[in-house]
Amino acid sequence: MLFARRDIKAYYSQSLLGILWSFIQALTAIVIVNFFFGKLMGLHVGKIPYALFAFPGMMAWYYFSQLVSQAGTSLLQSQHIIKKIFFPKLILPLSKTLAGLVEFGIWFILFLIMLVYYHYPLSINILILPLALLLNIIAGLSVAIWLSALTIRYRDANHIIPYLIGFGIFVTPVFFETSMIPLQYHYLIYFNPMAGVIVLMRWCLLGIEGPSWYYCAGIIPFIVLFFTGLYYFRKVEGKMVDLL
Repeated sequence: MLFARRDIKAYYSQSLLGILWSFIQALTAIVIVNFFFGKLMGLHVGKIPYALFAFPGMMAWYYFSQLVSQAGTSLLQSQHIIKKIFFPKLILPLSKTLAGLVEFGIWFILFLIMLVYYHYPLSINILILPLALLLNIIAGLSVAIWLSALTIRYRDANHIIPYLIGFGIFVTPVFFETSMIPLQYHYLIYFNPMAGVIVLMRWCLLGIEGPSWYYCAGIIPFIVLFFTGLYYFRKVEGKMVDLL
């Protein structure tokens, strides 16, 4: 909790606009996405305004990418603390989860404002949102915990992070419906864990068609990856001070 508070304070105290800056970032992102995909490319999703359709996917992906990028490099960024104080190192990547929830909350507030603007009713499925958020966190940490441990020994692993985030968004249904993908290629979506998270997130917030059980093909391996990452992290934890 202390590290999460430190990260939040450091992020917002160095910004003139503070939390308002995060709100502006989210608003700018959805305006640009809506213009290019909704207006120029003419993507439509039934009677749902495109901006509303895209926003839950952007929320989930932004949180995932923030966890991977920040938690994945958390040990290297805090090596000066690790060398001086003995404490469970796992706290560092896990603390990024709480810090990222602040950003997620800001995006969620903007989403509620958009619902009012478009006169779109909030789905009762929102009661399942905590489950979608939990899966979102597990997906992010399953990658981040492995990366945070690997970057101690293999610094080149640090270069994987921007590549994963940059490439991953194009193979994840953040800006498009899964129905746009031919059926013979749907297995590629099912094996993408963030695809299931995003479809579930949209079902929770918009009440549209929920995810198929086939998405478990991607979520279950990431849960396994999460727990094996915890095991590997604890295994190398005692050597981290010597390797930094």
